[in-house]
Amino acid sequence: MGRAFVYVIVGGGVAAGYAALEFTKRGVPPGELCIISEEPVAPYERPALSKGYLLPEAPARLPSFHTCVGANEERLTPKWYNEHGIELVLGTRVKSADVRRKTLVTATGETISYKILIIATGARALKLEEFGLSGSDAENVCYLRDLADANRLVNVMKSCSGGNAVVIGGGYIGMECAASLVINKINVTMVFPEAHCMARLFTPKIASYYEEYYKSKGVKFVKGTVLSSFDVDSNGKVVAVNLRDGNRLPTDMVVVGIGIRPNTSLFEGQLTLEKGGIKVNGRLQSSNSSVYAVGDVATFPLKLLGETRRLEHVDSARKSAKHAVAAIMEPDKTDKFDYLPFFYSRVFTLSWQFYGDNVGEVVHYGNFSGATFGAYWVNKGQLVGSFLEGGTKEEYEAIAKATQLQPVVEDLAELERQGLGFALAVSQKPLPSTPVDGKTVPGLVLGKSLYPFHATAGVILAASIAAFAYWYGRRRRRW
Repeated sequence: MGRAFVYVIVGGGVAAGYAALEFTKRGVPPGELCIISEEPVAPYERPALSKGYLLPEAPARLPSFHTCVGANEERLTPKWYNEHGIELVLGTRVKSADVRRKTLVTATGETISYKILIIATGARALKLEEFGLSGSDAENVCYLRDLADANRLVNVMKSCSGGNAVVIGGGYIGMECAASLVINKINVTMVFPEAHCMARLFTPKIASYYEEYYKSKGVKFVKGTVLSSFDVDSNGKVVAVNLRDGNRLPTDMVVVGIGIRPNTSLFEGQLTLEKGGIKVNGRLQSSNSSVYAVGDVATFPLKLLGETRRLEHVDSARKSAKHAVAAIMEPDKTDKFDYLPFFYSRVFTLSWQFYGDNVGEVVHYGNFSGATFGAYWVNKGQLVGSFLEGGTKEEYEAIAKATQLQPVVEDLAELERQGLGFALAVSQKPLPSTPVDGKTVPGLVLGKSLYPFHATAGVILAASIAAFAYWYGRRRRRW
């Protein structure tokens, strides 16, 4: 028993939905595309699970957040897939893959063959047992990675209103779930081993702002320690969390957010792996030319930073999926994937965005006692990262563009003084080029070199270029 398709996507998360839409935009004929997913529902916007899905009033529910509504595109309901001749094989696990023979075998024993495979298997939540601890099977211990997890978490929250919750982990899931628990009138204590929340991204100063805001909402923090064990009652429910530092926290529920691990097991020994994911080139193509990988599971070259990275964020999943389909359908017209790393979060009334990389020297700006503030990261004399809390659409677009351009920064004090104004200026003006270490980079230089003479020379140069472009354009029209 088996079926054959031209294109198969294994994994039914965010990336699968965006890839499917891109295939239809590029004219894939009905019957050629298949999506295989362990989840029983069509691809959906996973960020909704830690945001709108957990709200006590007017919570988000399917079909409202099927892909691709997160990018203001079509909402791909099961009916949409049917109308476009796309086979959805849901609630089905792939138990083995053979990339040489181009086949997948499902848990039901069916063999599905392909000509081109897109791996969009994403990642799974790390479990306590992987750290030598037990307790994941307790009815009031929750994770959050998929719709089933979210439904379980909602049910446990409803039974704990007015009670206590312990959140293990201070990253994305920990911070967003803690906010949702508070909104559901549950008392929250967050526990994590780092010195501050969101340690992989936030500076201590940025983290302090969010921690103080959370404290104002009643959240307590226990930092610098980890879970050592649970106290469980006769019904199998966790009643207290024991920490390595000796603290004991009575609780009615536990939410665990201690990271994720890419789902690569199907392809280990068959494809090249790097940095925990499947290594791909600038076309998202793996070491096997008929296999592509996208989203959390892909380790790809970041042109902007000159190195390979594996990124765990919905924006990367969306854009890498679309790019892979473009590379498959129109390889001669598709450039290498040129991605600007982007992360964001929305909790309570707060909203922040980050672009680029958080390496080098950091420059904070804005009012940290107010609603809008941010930071820049400068590495080897260039802007490489930007963070902004409380910005407008235009301001977020400005920091994104400034980070993409990587302008030269010589004077950090001047950068701090200009603050958000620097990104706004960079994003609105065409930048001349400046050679740095043998390469050409955008050259808005902050420092002592900004004399009036240079400004005048720049204006003259820009006018000369414009005049030449006008003359050349007229010549071209004559030819």
